[in-house]
Amino acid sequence: MIYLDYSANTPVDPAVLEAFVKTEQNYIGNPNAAHPAGRTAQEKLTEATASLAALLQIDPAEIIYTSGASEANNLAIKGMARSQRHLGRHIISTSLEHPSVSGPLTYLQELGYEIDLVSIERDGRINLEQLRELLRKDTIMVAVSAVDSELGVVQPVEEIVAILQDFPNCRLHVDATQAIGKIPFSFAGIDTVSLTAHKFYGLNGCGMLFKRKDLVIEPLIHGGTGASLYRSGTPTLALIVSLEAAMEPALKQLEERGTHVRRLNDQLRNALEQYPLVRINSPAEAVPYILNLSVSGVKGTQFRQKLSEQGVCVSVKSACSTEETPSKAVFAVSRDRKNAMSSWRISLSHLTREEEIREFLMIFDQCYREFAETKAL
Repeated sequence: MIYLDYSANTPVDPAVLEAFVKTEQNYIGNPNAAHPAGRTAQEKLTEATASLAALLQIDPAEIIYTSGASEANNLAIKGMARSQRHLGRHIISTSLEHPSVSGPLTYLQELGYEIDLVSIERDGRINLEQLRELLRKDTIMVAVSAVDSELGVVQPVEEIVAILQDFPNCRLHVDATQAIGKIPFSFAGIDTVSLTAHKFYGLNGCGMLFKRKDLVIEPLIHGGTGASLYRSGTPTLALIVSLEAAMEPALKQLEERGTHVRRLNDQLRNALEQYPLVRINSPAEAVPYILNLSVSGVKGTQFRQKLSEQGVCVSVKSACSTEETPSKAVFAVSRDRKNAMSSWRISLSHLTREEEIREFLMIFDQCYREFAETKAL
């Protein structure tokens, strides 16, 4: 098997799994309990949170633990919309967002909120001038991904922060799921940020929402006590410890991992660009971890299936997206519906070996030629 779908899920780091197991075995108390076992667990929770906050250069009080990025996105978007509704009901986002962002926005639209999507340039970045034009006195939120999950486009978050300085009632939510552990990321000037551990070799089921300390949002879950006022439920201590264990190497080895992945990405681009019917959709400035391409005349689902039969794992759009519909992200940059239907995604890791890339390219060539014969491409 050749696994090239690391943007969907990563294998757990053995050290992370070990941290999880040791915590499960050694801390049996509920961190909310007042007895000695509970206090010991609470101390461990406080220690892990402080370490995580130091790694991210934020305040421990700004961390809300969630079940993953989907919950974090929902909590941020719905929570801010509810708490800000007396100031307005206008929200701005993009067509590049993950379903866990676009879904809550559709939900809010059905409740009477007005959603505007800022246009996307050919390089995948948002049109900043149009963003300025769309902003109004009753705009309460801008929701944007730091790195798009399908194309790997890096959005100009710092420039968006600067624009929003003139709109004090407008909050900024950033989905950093594909950014943390892949590119340098600053929380400065942002109101809420979502992330999840399973994108950087942590365990599934544990994510985090950064919420600026002086910001009030409405929780999704009511009743009970949690690690935060904004998220009820017994804190999952072992998962929280494992999140911190995954975060440390992801940030400290960021440059080293990125250099290896960039080399692999360059090899893929150079090889795939030799095929007349291949179109590389990811712009050159995209993160090297994601390479989106299309083979003209072949649906992305068909090419993925052919690769799958040869033991190659790739994705068509985000793993959370609906199949048999064109990629909104690819359509936004190419303006070509057929191209968007033909697109699929390779996503890389520092664990990806050069021999895997060579083998993938041989399999790709075989699949390409088979389609060329059967479809007379």
